[in-house]
Amino acid sequence: MTLATRVIPCLDVDAGRVVKGVNFQDLRDAGDPVELAAVYDEQGADELTFLDVTASSGNRETTYDVVRRTAESVFIPLTVGGGVRTVVDVDRLLRAGADKVGVNTAAIARPELISEIADRFGVQVLVLSLDVRREDGRPSGFGVTTHGGRRSAELDAIEWAVRAERLGAGELLLNSMDRDGTKNGFDIELIEAIRREVTIPVIASGGAGAVEHFAPAVRAGADAVLAASVFHFREMTVGEVKADLRAHDVPVR
Repeated sequence: MTLATRVIPCLDVDAGRVVKGVNFQDLRDAGDPVELAAVYDEQGADELTFLDVTASSGNRETTYDVVRRTAESVFIPLTVGGGVRTVVDVDRLLRAGADKVGVNTAAIARPELISEIADRFGVQVLVLSLDVRREDGRPSGFGVTTHGGRRSAELDAIEWAVRAERLGAGELLLNSMDRDGTKNGFDIELIEAIRREVTIPVIASGGAGAVEHFAPAVRAGADAVLAASVFHFREMTVGEVKADLRAHDVPVR
């Protein structure tokens, strides 16, 4: 049985508001996260992803509050990431209403965090977020970055993905920093390269600009497709994306 491809709006949250930029720069306000979540629920989104883009400790309570209010108002799975550094952070987010938790920088700094989270809460809770850009000198040609794509983690993206799966990551959120906010389409080469090496689900992110950009990402091996600004600024709806996927014989819910 072929699993349905998930369509996931991503809410980048800064101090309780949704923001969006290009290549993680020039952020502009895109609305209230709880209101947007309700809109996407109505449109038929399969999941929602919240990323706390500043994730400073001072901002943390705001994030828990937004997660709580969103979980109370919508009934689709919620993944929350940004600033997750410990098992305690994961526990608090799950208690606030998150279904899954995204981990990025902290896992790069201390890979055993992946195993700790998977052992305590189960692999299905852990989404490893990879911010990837093309990097010379890496075996695969793709490197992992941190700090919104601004700093190299000195890791090969494919090698890190394989290691993370072995450690217990349940899913990969694959962000193409080269494509982020450009609306030029997903990085097909990157998706294919990751898909060849891992068996866990891959969420493709970065570059969606038209409904016809989503089907090629699925054909390349993505199990789910994620987008942000094109949904927030009403350039397309979740329903329109699903209709195009169906037209390309991609099973959707």
